[in-house]
Amino acid sequence: MPIFVNPFAKADVNDFDGVYVPLARSQRHPSVIAAHDDRKNSLTKDVSDEKNIESPPSPDNSYSAYTVEGLRAEIELDLSASGHDTAYDRKSKVINKAIQDIGMGKYQWSLFILCGFGWLADNMWLQAVALTLPGLTDTFGPSVTLVRYTTCALFIGLCIGASFWGIASDVIGRRLAFNATLFIAGVFGCAVGGGNTWVGTCGLFAALGVGVGGNLPVDGALFLEFLPFASSGLLTMLSVWWPVGQLISSMVGWGFLPNYAPDEGWRYMNITLGAITLVMFACRFFLFHLYESPKFLLSRGRQSEAVATVHGVAYKNKKTTWLSEDVLNEIGGNAVVEEKQQLPFSEIMKRNLEKFSTQRIKPLFATRKLGLMTCLIWFCWTTIGMAYPLFNAFLPQYLTNSNAEQPTAPSIVYRNYAITSVVGVPGSLIAYYTVNIKYIGRKGTIAISTLITGVLVFCFTISSDPDFQLIFTCLEAFFQNIMYGVLYAYTPEVFPAPNRGTGTGIASCLNRIAGLCAPIVAVNAGQADPKAPIYASGGLFLAAFVAMCFFPIETRDHESL
Repeated sequence: MPIFVNPFAKADVNDFDGVYVPLARSQRHPSVIAAHDDRKNSLTKDVSDEKNIESPPSPDNSYSAYTVEGLRAEIELDLSASGHDTAYDRKSKVINKAIQDIGMGKYQWSLFILCGFGWLADNMWLQAVALTLPGLTDTFGPSVTLVRYTTCALFIGLCIGASFWGIASDVIGRRLAFNATLFIAGVFGCAVGGGNTWVGTCGLFAALGVGVGGNLPVDGALFLEFLPFASSGLLTMLSVWWPVGQLISSMVGWGFLPNYAPDEGWRYMNITLGAITLVMFACRFFLFHLYESPKFLLSRGRQSEAVATVHGVAYKNKKTTWLSEDVLNEIGGNAVVEEKQQLPFSEIMKRNLEKFSTQRIKPLFATRKLGLMTCLIWFCWTTIGMAYPLFNAFLPQYLTNSNAEQPTAPSIVYRNYAITSVVGVPGSLIAYYTVNIKYIGRKGTIAISTLITGVLVFCFTISSDPDFQLIFTCLEAFFQNIMYGVLYAYTPEVFPAPNRGTGTGIASCLNRIAGLCAPIVAVNAGQADPKAPIYASGGLFLAAFVAMCFFPIETRDHESL
């Protein structure tokens, strides 16, 4: 078996012998069988209640899960809630059903790890900038407050990357975008280590951000399109990779920054992190054969390749599938000329922009309860989006300059930062257990963890003793990761399924915009009082806590929208 794969190879159904089985002899997902049984019983009851019918007909195969007619009934039900009914939409729903019946397997778990690299890289580089700031001051001379605009440069790149790659993946394909984001981040990450001026280094961080910024939208969309609906909750589990990124940055920083000259340590650190990012890219590109998204292939009129992709997933998972071009054509129409079935670029752009149209946003305020939930969750994403970088993006600076009389030794600063990162990792994992505890649930877990985080941020300013600060940064990191873990899981659960992408997309956009403003606040407030940005961060966390206390929806075990 070859170690390296051909990343440009196209899938073909003939490459996967023994995968295809007719729909009549296939294994459907238990939830599909149950839904068909309920529908058949409902129809039988409705017919028997009609006065003009002497006796109800015996159940037949019209709504069987193992017939094309039954499959068509499933698709019609899904289309009624989507708002789109084209050949592409019908065939896309059929592919969803096929992936659901294949179930979770080796392919999806491998993709979970590789998509996790994107989440890891996102936080790894955010922390890398924080660790780089003191070195930039020593090397190029900007003041402790002015150098914080470096973080602003990164966030500009992150915002551009999130917008560009999210749309580009619908045009050039998920596979190219999936690989390009980490490659760009790795190349410019290494280049940061060779920056000759502060402005030039900021430019390199911005270019790096363009690559890193695309990871969350592209990786999340790609993973979701290969994920069976019954396992869709695993999308939120990607957030466990987030604190791992901070851990890697802090460990690499601890190794270089205290042991090299101030103008050298940050360079070696960024080159190392850039190399790590390129290794993650190599794992994606050479060690794993990523099939192009079947939905993208359908949108470009490449139906046969879309079917072959689903066969490839089934083959990797050692399962079978009933999907074929004949089934797709029966449900969505014959592909006489495939090019005519592809979605044009204008339609792709229109559908992306529709996510932010009033028609897509209005259902989020359909009821008073849902409207209140939408406003509160967006407010929390915005306040936390600014509170998080106000404290964490400048933490090495706070640790270094907490004592006005004598700066803390670099060896102690980066040791404490590394310890803080280690303690914070279990927080994301614990969050997935506490959200299911009776009487606590999602609302209780996120509110309590956010309150404690805000209080601990204020406690950090009480003393300049490094050991005292270490205790509170460790506790803050632990509860902060619990908060983020629940926030990522809870947000998509509270929005109605047809408008879930719009609700979560706007929340993420507000989070990035607030993060972009954080360095500006830190620079101007920090000039008046070095502790002012920390107070602002703590206040924003507490404001988010107050909003969470009024969340009207609890999604633990019930009230699924």
